[in-house]
Amino acid sequence: MNAHARAITAYGNPTTAQKSPRSAEYDVISRITARLQQACLDEGTSFGRLAEALHDNRRLWVELATDLALPGNALPSALRAQLLGLAQFSLRHTAEVLAGRAAPEVLIDINLAILRGLSGRGTAE
Repeated sequence: MNAHARAITAYGNPTTAQKSPRSAEYDVISRITARLQQACLDEGTSFGRLAEALHDNRRLWVELATDLALPGNALPSALRAQLLGLAQFSLRHTAEVLAGRAAPEVLIDINLAILRGLSGRGTAE
């Protein structure tokens, strides 16, 4: 493998279009939500598989909350406050799901609402 081929393997093809931050955010949330949905749908799913999906969802919400709390975040302050509230709820609810005191479906619903917002579809389906 020559140096050019190794560079493309390591860094990707430079002619590939870059995703917008919104699109990249959508993709990450979508993947994590799909994993949560699959863990809930599979009757024989192990608790470990659900816990992994919950862990990834928690990491997502921690990252989102961190970004929302930064002074340079361009979202309107009211929207930032609402999203931070969802982050706080998601983190608390995840702990409840892991303790066996709650179901994970509400976390999926929250993520799907965020995906609708990111796609510009709002709350209507």
